[in-house]
Amino acid sequence: MHAVVLLSGGLDSATILAIAKRKGRACHALSFVYGQRHEVELAAARRVVGAVGVVEHIVFPIDLRLFGGSALTGDIAVPKDAVGAPGIPVTYVPARNTIFLAVALGFAEARGAGEIWIGVNAVDFSGYPDCRPEFIDAFQRVIVTGTRSGVERGEPRIVAPLVDMTKANIIRTGMALGVDYSLTHSCYDPDADGRACGHCDSCLLRKGGFEEAGVPDPTLYKR
Repeated sequence: MHAVVLLSGGLDSATILAIAKRKGRACHALSFVYGQRHEVELAAARRVVGAVGVVEHIVFPIDLRLFGGSALTGDIAVPKDAVGAPGIPVTYVPARNTIFLAVALGFAEARGAGEIWIGVNAVDFSGYPDCRPEFIDAFQRVIVTGTRSGVERGEPRIVAPLVDMTKANIIRTGMALGVDYSLTHSCYDPDADGRACGHCDSCLLRKGGFEEAGVPDPTLYKR
């Protein structure tokens, strides 16, 4: 079966690509350059693809800086040491996963892919509403009611294997599949050399996952 895999270059997306490959999927990787301040993650996505191998890797340009409204696409400070703070953090990008899945859906229809894989997680996460199972279920309904492939075959099906896993379990799963996490990048606010800040939500969740999993963290953090 052909599958579109959303690949950011982060820990979670590298893991789902490995799972999809292990399950015998012919993977079409899809990454986005959307004006994110951590665009270094795209280099990580290319490293992951180079190590794992895919049918094709599409990097789709869409400049969400035109909208603004997020610390990842505008001149808003990225919160530090704030994991678990109440509310949805300013690193939330308005409708990002809705936009990404819509593009992935078009890509999947064009390729005849039966699945779209996405690495959302609703356990060790920052509280983004578009990472929850309810969102995935809602978008699946969009597919089956609003696309030819959905009406005719009920496809593509969204696959979100990490949605209810802890970060430690995600890392353990990836390690068992041979994922090289040194190739990945997670930090929202890296320095000019691409080194992780160590204090944004993404860095803290990543560090905590490696610690809980008992696996050495290969991330290069700025001092």
